Amino acid sequence: MHRLFHRWNVVVGQCIIMSAVLSAKCAGGEELSRYIAGPESAMAIEKSIRLPRVAPEGETNLKRPAESPLNNRSIIVIGASAGGVDALKRIVSDLPADLAAAVFVVLHVGPTSYLPEILDRIGPLPTHKARNGTTFEAANIYVAPPGFHLLLHDDHMMLRRGPRENLARPAIDPLFRSAALSYGATVIGVLLSGALSDGTAGLRAIKAVGGLAILQHPNDAAVPDMVNSALRYVEVDHCVPASELGGLLERLAAEPAGETLPAPPGVRLEAAVAAQEHSTMKKEDRLGELSVFTCPECHGPLWEIEDGDMLRYRCHTGHAFTSEAMMEAQSAEADEILWSLLRAHQQRAEFTRRMAEREKTKNRPELATQLRDRAREYQADAEVIERILESRRVTVAGNGATAEESNESGAAD
Repeated sequence: MHRLFHRWNVVVGQCIIMSAVLSAKCAGGEELSRYIAGPESAMAIEKSIRLPRVAPEGETNLKRPAESPLNNRSIIVIGASAGGVDALKRIVSDLPADLAAAVFVVLHVGPTSYLPEILDRIGPLPTHKARNGTTFEAANIYVAPPGFHLLLHDDHMMLRRGPRENLARPAIDPLFRSAALSYGATVIGVLLSGALSDGTAGLRAIKAVGGLAILQHPNDAAVPDMVNSALRYVEVDHCVPASELGGLLERLAAEPAGETLPAPPGVRLEAAVAAQEHSTMKKEDRLGELSVFTCPECHGPLWEIEDGDMLRYRCHTGHAFTSEAMMEAQSAEADEILWSLLRAHQQRAEFTRRMAEREKTKNRPELATQLRDRAREYQADAEVIERILESRRVTVAGNGATAEESNESGAAD
């Protein structure tokens, strides 16, 4: 009887697990294990991983306007950050109502964003906030909501609160990588104005599978850091002002796509991490060499990834950084530590002074003197930290970008 009861519990448990799995799939959270290339043979990988492909004649899972060409460049992914809203508005206003591609936009934003409403009023294409598990159509624009990475998987969108990449969520690289994996050479990646270097690794992934990389010209960008980074590390196909991007995208979307190339295993693994389907804890899943640095976000160990000439970092939790983002994160972390130290030393000095006054009123002058001497030491330590913080003053450039400037270096100049 006891054995029968135990068996019944096992069966019930398995049913519950299967029900949960099926529910997750029905909610738009299909497995992404096909993203991850293991040690199987090429034929096994082809079966277990859905490689991006150009749809054959007469077959496509993207709903298109009438008269749209098949096998065209049907996916446009756009990434922007600081100074990118104006460029986005110009591009959207220039796109035609019958654009033969779906457009997906990631803009680095805070907790609230009105970008879908802004873009919807600007041009002829309907603009929507991206929703998890929903399909998409050509001649429509979909915008990543605050706090979620936007990913493409086959014919639907996925939203994931995965680890931040390059200090942002939504981040540009996860969208670009997922588009490259699902749509291959039919993808056009566009990078606009912004600080640091999010989007560069994603553009490299798009180029690796045969897609196109397009940049807003750095002279036209309010904050040119992101496009300058892409110019250093990506073989760019077009680099033009925002005023020319709308017409260029219309023309490129109508052209036939080239051959889709196999995606590098590292791109698949990073896409799975962003989708919260996989971690990089296992030895065989390491993306690079273990470094001596720790993650500024979770303080776990960081893998150092050599992506061509580009150096990047990722922890096994999934936080990802370009070298520029890493320096920015370390700077912010150092500031937090310095302010915390300053507060601690100031509090110690004040507390010790109060204890010295108390001992003085109790007619214990020797102990009061010792405490006053200690308070002066703590105050001197606090003043050292204050001078360090003052030396890290921030200068603001004419384009709104900020940079640290040391008082000492300024005096030397």
